[in-house]
Amino acid sequence: MSPFIDNRPVILTGDRTTGPLHLGHYAGSLKNRVALQRTHRQFLLLADTQAMTDNANDPDKVRRNVLEVAFDYLAVGINPAETTICVQSALPALAELTLLYMNFVSVARLERNPTVKTEIQLRGFDRDVPAGFLCYPIAQAADITAFRATLVPVGEDQAPMIEQTNEIVRRLNRQIGRDLLREAEAMVPKVGRLPGIDGKAKMSESQGNAIPLSASADDIRNAVRRMYTDPTHLRAADPGKIEGNVVFTYLDAFADDRETIEDLKARYRHGGLGDMIVKRQLEDVLQAMMAPIRERRAEYAAEPGHVLEVLRQGTFAARNRTQATVDELRNALGLFAFS
Repeated sequence: MSPFIDNRPVILTGDRTTGPLHLGHYAGSLKNRVALQRTHRQFLLLADTQAMTDNANDPDKVRRNVLEVAFDYLAVGINPAETTICVQSALPALAELTLLYMNFVSVARLERNPTVKTEIQLRGFDRDVPAGFLCYPIAQAADITAFRATLVPVGEDQAPMIEQTNEIVRRLNRQIGRDLLREAEAMVPKVGRLPGIDGKAKMSESQGNAIPLSASADDIRNAVRRMYTDPTHLRAADPGKIEGNVVFTYLDAFADDRETIEDLKARYRHGGLGDMIVKRQLEDVLQAMMAPIRERRAEYAAEPGHVLEVLRQGTFAARNRTQATVDELRNALGLFAFS
């Protein structure tokens, strides 16, 4: 049976396995993935190979977080019966495609990729950038095309990666003389990137400004109390600013009672509403939302063997699909294939 008989739109998404996931991941992608799995053919890639591009000095960190991220996926509602969860390093077709694609991309083009340039600066690589890191866009193109994905959920900062994937697709298709590979479309979420609790643009475990999905009730309470609000709002009677106020940003992302939130905003802007009242409102929202996620995650963590079996089955299915793409491409390029 062909691995491509499902006619639903194909989504490929995933996460680098460098640590457990947090609320930023939930707001930006996980919540949407749960909804999309019912209407799309969705593949979730545990990107351990890509995590090695800047963590080669600590492979154990990458390995152990494969399960940690998988626990998070299952805890938020990813259903293995609807979404295929697979491990990147166990899919040899991805490595073969990456090697093939390297012949169709110049180093200069990789260095011009704005996402790569930004990430190199953030990590302080300068000219010591690992070759695997520089070639990250090629590896991502291999992932996307191997699964025949047409939709890839990414943040706005990752859109250049999809553009480079499509450049590779067009060049290969011209070489082959037919449209074997398919171009992909970036799915940019409506909810922007969730800031860290300290008000910084990026939420990160390493910066200590994230709320992990496994956070205890006390962890959530302490994080909310530390949240950045409006530094000019010194007294409850003072008018306060909503813009840049992390507490209201989180309320907008997670609270369902929009009428109550808009009323809080109006009162805060006018003056007469203290930060602690708003923070208590947010804490109630987060505690109610995260308690069942935390409980489900603990249940999965208590049965790692079951989760490993989920990954084994998903990876086996993904291996069939991705290998079929490689076999077809090798044949189209006229490369030798012995079976």
